[in-house]
Amino acid sequence: MYEALKSKKKKISLIGLGYVGLPLALEFAKKFSVIGFDINADRVELMKRGIDPSEELDSSDFEGKDIQFTANPEDLKDAHFHIVAVPTPVDEHKVPNLKPLYGASATVGKYLKKGDYVVYEST
Repeated sequence: MYEALKSKKKKISLIGLGYVGLPLALEFAKKFSVIGFDINADRVELMKRGIDPSEELDSSDFEGKDIQFTANPEDLKDAHFHIVAVPTPVDEHKVPNLKPLYGASATVGKYLKKGDYVVYEST
């Protein structure tokens, strides 16, 4: 898998482009072909213009990267290595809300192919 990713024959997808997912996607996009997916189409449009909605990254951080930003889940079918980085907030009793994780898993699951990988990065 690594060689196929390195040679850009296969792609990485990053699901959830928040304060953890976006910097991770941009870092991977220095060496690999990346699909950056987020359910918030307005955020995706900003990222396509090189704007970080959380204002943590500069526009220069987006330059020269091999990344396709999308809010269309069907684009995930083109990836073979998926990284899920969605929020898992906790309530006042320290119980995590796993709905975003379940939702992202269901979305990725629709487009998984034999031999694909899924990695979870809890935020």
